[in-house]
Amino acid sequence: MEKEENGSNKLELFLGLFLAIFAAMLAINDLGGGRYGDDEMIAHNKGTEAHNWYQSKSIKQSLVEGQRDMLKALITAKAIKEADRIALDSFIIGADAEVKRYKDEKFEILKGSANIDSSQWAQVKEGKLGQIVGAEEWEAKADALGSAGDTFDLASVFLQLCLVMGAMGLVLQALNLRKIFIVMMLCLGTFGTYLMAKAYMAAMLI
Repeated sequence: MEKEENGSNKLELFLGLFLAIFAAMLAINDLGGGRYGDDEMIAHNKGTEAHNWYQSKSIKQSLVEGQRDMLKALITAKAIKEADRIALDSFIIGADAEVKRYKDEKFEILKGSANIDSSQWAQVKEGKLGQIVGAEEWEAKADALGSAGDTFDLASVFLQLCLVMGAMGLVLQALNLRKIFIVMMLCLGTFGTYLMAKAYMAAMLI
């Protein structure tokens, strides 16, 4: 009887130890899920800002193109006096250059400075060239963080189930049933911890 009681006490000690370990893993997992979830939201917002910036450049480009094309049409229709041609031709050349600049800036805003040749850098940020994180880069980062967040959520489910199994193991008196719940707790907790580590690795590599 005393031997059985000692065995039961050791089992409860074992259960309590691993319940504490897996509860700590759950807390660490929730911490990572919250932190990288915030990073995902920031990436989505930055991506939206980059797309809005891209659209504003497109609007400005369209306005300049409209002015240039209207002048070209007037010149073609010979509605402009020859005396004014030099000034208009100069304006058209300037408009062509401005359109090209907008196209280059849009390309950099979309792709990001790191993904294009330095000779293609056109958009100045904080007084420097080559500082642009592209809309596509932010989208890719948000998607990757979203995938890591899904893994954190799945890890949380397994770790919570693990704690439930451990609690059941503590409550039950039948030794065989208790052992079954202990095995379930260890399996669920180990797999949840593996998922948590996988999520952290994926998020930190982004």
